[in-house]
This record gives sequence, structure tokens and C-alpha cells, in this order.
Amino acid sequence: ERRKAKVRFTELVQEIRTTPDTQLLTFAVATPKADLGFMLLTPDLQIANAYEKQLTLSLGADVLTPAYSYLSQTERSEYTTTSEQYAEETLKGEKGLEEGSEDYQSALTEFEERMEHYLQHRLYPVLPDWPAICFYPMSKRRRGDDNWYALDFEARRQFMKGHATTGRKYSGRILQLITGSTGLDDAEWGVTLLARDTLDIKSIVYEMRFDPVSVRFGEFGDFYIGMQMPLDELFRRVCL
Repeated sequence: ERRKAKVRFTELVQEIRTTPDTQLLTFAVATPKADLGFMLLTPDLQIANAYEKQLTLSLGADVLTPAYSYLSQTERSEYTTTSEQYAEETLKGEKGLEEGSEDYQSALTEFEERMEHYLQHRLYPVLPDWPAICFYPMSKRRRGDDNWYALDFEARRQFMKGHATTGRKYSGRILQLITGSTGLDDAEWGVTLLARDTLDIKSIVYEMRFDPVSVRFGEFGDFYIGMQMPLDELFRRVCL
């Protein structure tokens, strides 16, 4: 019976992963907060809900009991630097390039291509099978002088600009996925980090704690660390 249950579970995972525009990560959770975890990305909430129920029951009634869940959606950041801002602040302001020059146009084209790739990832990410995965929810503080939502847009943009600079230092080592959850779950964003080594996850989270936007406005929920692995190894790891 246990073998049949694992076959059903494996077939369901394969079905989900062949659903158009859908990704499913499976991982062992590194602490007693949970045994195993799933991360499901799909464009349709109806599909997400149906697969969530099926996964919960796939190994039999009362075998899997949800310990934690979080719902959010991919979105582009409202603080993303536009071509006009990059031209004024960086090309003209910092580099002193003349508008219309060859260097100016080349740098602007390179920026626009990079941003197109970045925005595609924000909205339609392709998640790698890197072994280390971290998830945590976060919100912006609303207390006294540290009320994020009382700041004007430009002040908020400058704060986030510094935060993005720190994140870019980990390009190629950390894949960051920031998803919005205002009105969908308890916090305002979900943060997913994928890496080849948990030391990189620890490093980026530690370094970002010193960014002014985190110091003044960051509020964080529980952290979940997992390890992606093939299903047969996952079964052995969680003793199923």
C-alpha cells in the first residue's frame, strides 16, 4: 500500500510538472518545522488550489498534514529603474555621457536589454534545480517615523535602489524571486532564494540586514530552509 501511494504521488508530481506554464519544486525541510515542502508556480489560482488539495491527499489521508502555507503572485516592482531615469541619473549624471553619442546609445541599449530580461524573470521565472532553497515572508514597517507608506515615492525608490545594488552582487550565486502578497496572505511579500550553497543564502540575508531600507522598515517572518532532491531520495530522506 505504501508503494502504491508513492507511485500515485510520483505520477501526480509528473502531471503537475507537465502542466503548461507550471512549475513544482519538491524539497526536504532542514528543520523540524516540516518534513517536506512544495513550491508551486502556475498562472491560474483554480489550478493551484486543485493541485494543492491533491498533493495533500496523494499519499493517503492523514499522511501529509500542512504545517505552513503562503500565497503570493509574481509582479514587477514599482521601483524598477526606467530608461529615462537610467539615462538622467547614470549615463548623464554619473558617467557624463552626451545624449546621442555612440557610448550613450550603446549603454542605454545594453541597459534596456538587461531590464527586459530582468522583468521577464520577475513575472515568468524559470526556477533552477539548485539544491538550497529558502523562503520567508516580509512586510514594510508602519510605526512612527519608520512608516514606509508615509514616504513619498522618490524616497522609497532611492531606498530600494540601494537594496537592489546589494542583491546584484550575488548574481549567479543566488536566484531571488520577490512575489507580492498584499491582500493574499499575512505579509506583503514572499521572498524565495535559490542557491547551490546555503552559505550564500545566509550571506545575502545578513548583508541586506544592513541596508537602510531593512534597518528602518524591514519586518520578517519565519525562515524555511529546504533541500531540493529527486523524489526517490526525498522519500528516503523523510522516511516514507
